[in-house]
Amino acid sequence: MKTPKLLPWHARKAGIPIERATTLWHEAVREATVATGWVGNAEYWGEAMNAFLRLLEEEKEHFCAPCVTPFVRSQNRLWRLPLTAMEDLVSAVSASWQRYSAIARKAA
Repeated sequence: MKTPKLLPWHARKAGIPIERATTLWHEAVREATVATGWVGNAEYWGEAMNAFLRLLEEEKEHFCAPCVTPFVRSQNRLWRLPLTAMEDLVSAVSASWQRYSAIARKAA
């Protein structure tokens, strides 16, 4: 059975491998078949997706993967800080220079 096209996105969002997400999808399909008794209608696919998201949340709670994204983002901001400060300084000097040159032209 084919997996949903959004399965890799859901797996990345939960922080689990795609192979494990595929296994969870197959388990969700089995649960949906038992719950609805039908295969292929809208109720069946809705139940399968709900079961998959529930299983994914349970797996996310048990999966021990450190979340380093906030740390990397803060390091990126710290790395860019000198560049941002230099850009602000150049902008201020440029504005000051333009104001000074405008005053000098009026006086002459």
